[in-house]
Amino acid sequence: MPPFLKVNEEKAMAITADMVKELRERTGAGMMECKKALTETNGDLDAAVDVLRKAGAAKAEKRAGKAASEGQVIITSSADGKTVGIVEVNSETDFVSKGDDFQNFADAVANRIMAAKPASRDALLQMKLTDAGNDTIEVAIKNLTAKIGEKIDVRRFQIVAAKGKAGSYMHGNRIGVVVDIEGGDDDLRKDIAMHIAASRPICVDESQVAPDIIAKEKEIYTAQAADSGKPADIIEKMVMGRVKKYLKEVTLLGQPFVKNPDQTVEQLLKDAKAKVHGFVRFEVGEGIEKKTEDFAAEVMAQVKKS
Repeated sequence: MPPFLKVNEEKAMAITADMVKELRERTGAGMMECKKALTETNGDLDAAVDVLRKAGAAKAEKRAGKAASEGQVIITSSADGKTVGIVEVNSETDFVSKGDDFQNFADAVANRIMAAKPASRDALLQMKLTDAGNDTIEVAIKNLTAKIGEKIDVRRFQIVAAKGKAGSYMHGNRIGVVVDIEGGDDDLRKDIAMHIAASRPICVDESQVAPDIIAKEKEIYTAQAADSGKPADIIEKMVMGRVKKYLKEVTLLGQPFVKNPDQTVEQLLKDAKAKVHGFVRFEVGEGIEKKTEDFAAEVMAQVKKS
């Protein structure tokens, strides 16, 4: 055999199914991507891991500007119900958010938040996704983005250490509410959480409404009343009346209770000798500009990626 053929034969290491399987288990990448990386590195598993991670980082960077406005909200709770974690994990499409890879990742993040109680999102991203693994959540996001082909993000989370007892409510997997209530029973806590999910109050009572929000509302109402031709003192009363109505609409205690609109939430709590200390309401994608895309196009986009 000519010497140059012998050299080429030695370089062309056979890539076995076991090697591909091991690389997939270590990186979560697709079978063809693993085989390509192993071929490129002549069967060196560690080098192939580096190749896939670099490719994953490049894909994640490419999708960084995309809007991840779908996903799910997850709530986890301690055994005594005193501490509750709520997190929003996002993808670009609803199609992806229903997949096992996304849901397993989201569940792992929620469990990590509950177990470690990180102080910030940055701190969370630097934590390991699981005790048994080596990847941080930040690296896991990049790897999952590379595998799925969509931007994945852990947008926000909050840990509620209840002064009273925490109640929660999930509307599907898109709206989650945690409420801290002193007094009352489990049914009351669930009812108040459900009300918050439906009615979207911005805070518990009027004292918690930011002054700049009130000032903005006054400005709008004053401008609307300016053309009425009424005296300034009457306009002032009209404006204050509308502000008062606005405050009832946006505060939990001022809102009519969804199950009994003849009763305010404040009256319901008073009858139960209960008090709301605070609440958290997350809705998937709220505040994110969403692109409209029909379902057929979404499916075709996924098929092309597979």
